[in-house]
Amino acid sequence: MRGVTFLGERKLQLAEFPDPTPAPGDVIVAIKASGMCGSDLKPYRASGGSAALGLGKVSGPVIAGHEPCGVVAAVGSAVDQRFARIGARVMVHHYSGCGTCRHCRTGWTQMCSSGSTVYGITGHGAHAPYMKIPATTLVPLPDELSFSTGAAISCGTGTAYQALRRMKLAGGDTIAVIGQGPVGLSATQLALAMGACVIALDVSAERLSRAKEFGADAVIDPKADDAVASIKALTHGEGADVTLDTSGTSDGRLIAVRGTRAWGTACFVGEGGDITIDVSPQMLRKQLTIIGSWTFSTTAQADCARFIADRKIDVDHLFTHRWRLDQADEAYRLFDRQSSGKGVFLMD
Repeated sequence: MRGVTFLGERKLQLAEFPDPTPAPGDVIVAIKASGMCGSDLKPYRASGGSAALGLGKVSGPVIAGHEPCGVVAAVGSAVDQRFARIGARVMVHHYSGCGTCRHCRTGWTQMCSSGSTVYGITGHGAHAPYMKIPATTLVPLPDELSFSTGAAISCGTGTAYQALRRMKLAGGDTIAVIGQGPVGLSATQLALAMGACVIALDVSAERLSRAKEFGADAVIDPKADDAVASIKALTHGEGADVTLDTSGTSDGRLIAVRGTRAWGTACFVGEGGDITIDVSPQMLRKQLTIIGSWTFSTTAQADCARFIADRKIDVDHLFTHRWRLDQADEAYRLFDRQSSGKGVFLMD
């Protein structure tokens, strides 16, 4: 089979790999949809590709893609087919760990005490027809949801859902979402479904237009306006109840801190980006809570899928581009601009 590999410095290739076969505890998933995530841009741009990220040992080229969704095609001899039957529609929690530490036992394998495999980065991912993973990484895909929706939930949309739950977003809250890329736009969509009022911020006119299309109550371009003053003007001078930075930039995170009201909560999910704050006026005297949220557990991934299915949320609307694997070079050149919506590779 052929799979997409990142070479770094904005280059990739479709390389040949053997069709995978399952070890006793593994399954083979026939990939139906593999989403493109902003995190892909790091190995795509980095000198040395995935090996340069310092996330674990990489031996040889690694198939990219950490938003996998598909159908179980084969199971290992030790796998209980009640939980991984052939033909089952599944998402993949794109991490695996030791399976026995307290993090792994609660579905947080990315926090494994012994270190984890990150599929699409340090282990073969989903930008290929087939993917071999431990059966424990499988999360059921509700029948109501498309494979492309399942792919989005497997990273970007699931990350947004976990952050909103971690902040305890409630109906009637006002949330400012900084960054309207795939994760931020997912947060806008989910927060609206949870009954919140959403202020969407981005420096891209195209992405702000998408946020408005998705139902954001107000949009702000920090390049054109004072973002914090604009948030306060929309909230009777108080600031938002909660803020979520998905941009991973220093400026975005500072807007989140400064744009939150007294007793509010600011959450960071975007990787990277330092921040310097004036602790007394911007945190202590506001009684501000600042939290980080890193992707999600297997349980939260399943909860997110059920929430979306029950509320009939049109997650597929996130996708502005659908690609074949042989279009990967064009797909990532467009995605690298970070002005378009979300892309997904669909398999026959």
